[in-house]
Amino acid sequence: QVQVVESGGGLALTGGSLRLSCTASGLIFGSSVTGWYRQAPGKEREGIACLDWPSGIATYVDSVKGRFTISRDNPKNILYLQMNSLKPEDTAMYYCAARPYGRCAGSSVADFGSWGQGTQVTVSS
Repeated sequence: QVQVVESGGGLALTGGSLRLSCTASGLIFGSSVTGWYRQAPGKEREGIACLDWPSGIATYVDSVKGRFTISRDNPKNILYLQMNSLKPEDTAMYYCAARPYGRCAGSSVADFGSWGQGTQVTVSS
């Protein structure tokens, strides 16, 4: 049984920063394609950041480029999402996801088999 847990969400002011973390048991992030998704009320879950495996190349959705950084600490098996210059439109539930094969490009929600329960990020205006 794979267990994935996100943490680090909370309330932030516009322009502020948050660092999300994702830990897992039964899953090795360093041997997986890993990503962060978010879902705002009334909207579809969207991929915002992804780390390819084994290349380690990171890709981002345009709306977060230059503001968010995805990274992982392989020895600790932790996936991070550093979020800077937060905007109210970043308000959403954020999810960590992983898959053992494939590439970030073209990936969809259905392609990731392991998900956490999410951590809420709220950015006030």
